[in-house]
Amino acid sequence: MVKKSVASRGRKSSTATIHDQILERGDGGELHQFAEDGQPILTTAQGGPVADDQNSLRIGARGPLLIDDFHFREKIFHFDHERIPERVVHARGYGAHGFFETYESLAAYTKADLFQRAGEKTPVFVRFSTVAGSKGSFDLARDVRGFAVKIYTKEGNWDLVGNNIPVFFIQDAIKFPDVIHAVKPEPDRAFPQAQSAHDNFWDFISLTPESMHMIMWVMSDRAIPRSFRFMEGFGVHTFRFVNTKDESTFVKFHWKPKLGLQSVAWNEAVKINGADPDFHRRDLWQSIQSGNFPEWELQVQLFDQDFADNFEFDVLDPTKIIPEEILPPQPVGRLVLDRMPDNFFAETEQVAFMTQNVPPGIDFSNDPLLQGRNFSYLDTQLKRLGGPNFTHLPINAPKCPFAHFQQDGHMAMRNPAGRVNYQPNSWGEGPRESPTNGHRPFASEEQGEKVRLRPESFADHYSQARQFYISQTPPEQRHIAAALTFELSKVQTPVIRERMVSHLMNIDQTLASTVAQKLGFQSMPEPAEAAVPTRHDLEPSPALSIVERGPKRFEGRKLGILVTDGVDASLLKGLTTAITKEKAVFEVIAPKVGGVTASDGTWVEAHHMIDGGPSVLFDAVAMLTSSAAIDDLAKEATARDFVADAFQHCKFIGYDQSAVPLLEKAGVAGMEDEGLIALPGEEGISAFVSALGKLRVWAREPSVKLGKASVPG
Repeated sequence: MVKKSVASRGRKSSTATIHDQILERGDGGELHQFAEDGQPILTTAQGGPVADDQNSLRIGARGPLLIDDFHFREKIFHFDHERIPERVVHARGYGAHGFFETYESLAAYTKADLFQRAGEKTPVFVRFSTVAGSKGSFDLARDVRGFAVKIYTKEGNWDLVGNNIPVFFIQDAIKFPDVIHAVKPEPDRAFPQAQSAHDNFWDFISLTPESMHMIMWVMSDRAIPRSFRFMEGFGVHTFRFVNTKDESTFVKFHWKPKLGLQSVAWNEAVKINGADPDFHRRDLWQSIQSGNFPEWELQVQLFDQDFADNFEFDVLDPTKIIPEEILPPQPVGRLVLDRMPDNFFAETEQVAFMTQNVPPGIDFSNDPLLQGRNFSYLDTQLKRLGGPNFTHLPINAPKCPFAHFQQDGHMAMRNPAGRVNYQPNSWGEGPRESPTNGHRPFASEEQGEKVRLRPESFADHYSQARQFYISQTPPEQRHIAAALTFELSKVQTPVIRERMVSHLMNIDQTLASTVAQKLGFQSMPEPAEAAVPTRHDLEPSPALSIVERGPKRFEGRKLGILVTDGVDASLLKGLTTAITKEKAVFEVIAPKVGGVTASDGTWVEAHHMIDGGPSVLFDAVAMLTSSAAIDDLAKEATARDFVADAFQHCKFIGYDQSAVPLLEKAGVAGMEDEGLIALPGEEGISAFVSALGKLRVWAREPSVKLGKASVPG
């Protein structure tokens, strides 16, 4: 219907031109179409009313998306072009070169060339990133991490563009602009930056129940990883392997870090961002430059149509996983990063990933989010890199022979040579298609009406969210509650907080009650209406817990050693030798950046002065001081913080006897536990280094005073 607004009081006279009237309607809002609730009807940019903004157009409930979905095309096209030249999402990234090595032939499942021969190495480039922040944001935001791998196969580039979380916020790509708009800085004030703790994000999430599984992951420690090296990667979607017989096997991809999983505490992340906003970048750079090359194992979950039909959730739903206990991943190869880019802009910044880049033998499922990504990524790269010839850039060019008739365009660096630039032609020149060797999509049969809808099999939004939560250890559950409490405490609109707690009640009553109590609720809201009741019969999955799957070793980690003049030279040497033997590294912190003089008169170079080397930068700390210097050190607030933060963050702390006054000043003395270890003598060093593999003393957390203020439970 047409509704007049109060702006009609300024209506022009009847002598106004049609052009003036149109301008008045557009600018003054006099004539609009209104929905049943009195709000303007959503339209396309051309003014066409939109019937469904929640679902892409597809064949049947579980079929592929259609290219004639003009609303999705316009919406995603505009979204892809919102930023120049910075990426709209994943703007802050860091990358490295390396190789992928195949373990054994997978010819029974796929004809993809890189999986045919055991031991074959294929060059790769990997880019890690945060999603929400700008290029200038800090590394340790609470956020999803991109884990994008470009594999330069002999049959063209394969871009496995994934994340460190195996599910996503939305089920349909038509909602991607909305979730990103909601999490980005609010448009009227341009903040907060690289944070989800604000009204717009939680308003969207609280109105989008399909996000609840992802929210459990993002509020967990998975969203604040200690390092790219200690982070899992996932292809997120269900893909297909196709063999030479045109037989299809569904596949989900997992990157498992060789050094195990590890995250930081939230309080620790906040302080790391202040001390070193480039913490993740620096870690990757230093590890590769020192020859400690990061490594991941590619594992795959393989299953057939019968498994897909009988699995309790829809394998096309990107908000769901297949628990590893039900379908164990199989190792098929390893990824090693061994070289940093020669130039950050030319490589890391200009690299262009596209999910549709797959070699023959790898194909797509009808996952609606994956199908939308395949449609969207080319638009993004065209806008960001200035034209269609971004494949001419060395970082994006395939390393195998290639031939095509594409020509001209912005910054074309190569064009077809000779007379022929088309096919077919009479001259017998130029490349030809190959039905045998070329990429052929799996010939699946699709039928159904042309509709916008979600399949009923996508409707369970809470069961796997609950499964994730109950799979966490008690410390990890406390961290999820604390994260939700912190984020929702920044939401200024009470009804949004109430809506979120009503969703949490469908996930876990204790979690919901804890968050509500910390937010000061006077009474609990009713549980959110659920399309499908939450299942309580799903078993915990230990694979979902970082602590349960911890590395149990200190390899690849970093010890911070606080020293003073007069440090016991033999004790320092013994500790550094033991740490090096564990394939870990150490850095020395001193009152002055130059270093200190040891007890034997030798000079000890320092990596940091105490003001610039807080304990949050290290996985564990040791204090090797001297009686002559400890009183002055204990007067330094930064030295006291060094100890107090390490204790609060549940780290292992080694110390010699002379450091006891510093422990006392930091409020740690008298709070001894298994993580506070005296070092003098070989036995002390051995006990300390052996304990470091546990990484944290989580039993300490409930008793830490600062922890009580920030951690519910």
